[in-house]
Amino acid sequence: MSDKLGSPSRRDFLRQSLVAVPAVSLLGTTALAQSQGGSAATATTPAYTPRYFTAPEWEFIQAAVDRLIPSSDAGPGALELGVPEFLDRQMDDAYGHGGLWYMQGPFVPDTPPTLGYQLRFAPRELYRTGIAAVDDWCQKQHKQRFSALTPEQRDEVLHGLEKGDIKLDQLPATAFFSLLLTNTKEGYFADPMYGGNKNMGSWKMIGFPGARADFADWIEQPGKVYPFGPVSIKGAKS
Repeated sequence: MSDKLGSPSRRDFLRQSLVAVPAVSLLGTTALAQSQGGSAATATTPAYTPRYFTAPEWEFIQAAVDRLIPSSDAGPGALELGVPEFLDRQMDDAYGHGGLWYMQGPFVPDTPPTLGYQLRFAPRELYRTGIAAVDDWCQKQHKQRFSALTPEQRDEVLHGLEKGDIKLDQLPATAFFSLLLTNTKEGYFADPMYGGNKNMGSWKMIGFPGARADFADWIEQPGKVYPFGPVSIKGAKS
């Protein structure tokens, strides 16, 4: 992570994220400050009612993803593209219940992350526990929950979680931040059928063609810009 003015642009960051979604790296402070959406706590998506997250958790999710991938001149942000909906829907799926993970003990939380996930929480439990712990920390430090903080304060908290400078009860802050950032990027780039990437906004921004089935006419045209917009798995076109 870099806070320097010369750090990679948001567009480059998102291009790299498409290739390596699990990478744990928060947008630099300069890029984070470019959010055009104001307070994420009020930037709701009325068309979707969360099925898993409670009202305070939903406010946290919106406030967090708004700072992780804010809207800017380069393209839409996570809120605009429905990332909170993607996250909520995943919590009721096999992924959220840990159905895709090995969840048997022993659990060794201090094990290096290179050896894989070592906590007893399924993703939905990790979100519930982590959000409560971060809100509790914010209440002690700032007298209000995360979603009520200023954008600058939310950035500081997210940086603290990423670096492990903030200590949470029951789980490592870095593990919670890593899952939140990874899932945010997944929701931002996933096919719209999963709830995020509304209208294929992120694909349009980076020039990704989506699920087009036939590129035969372009095999012999190296270097030429592909002129057609993306197509979703269900066949929707931009």
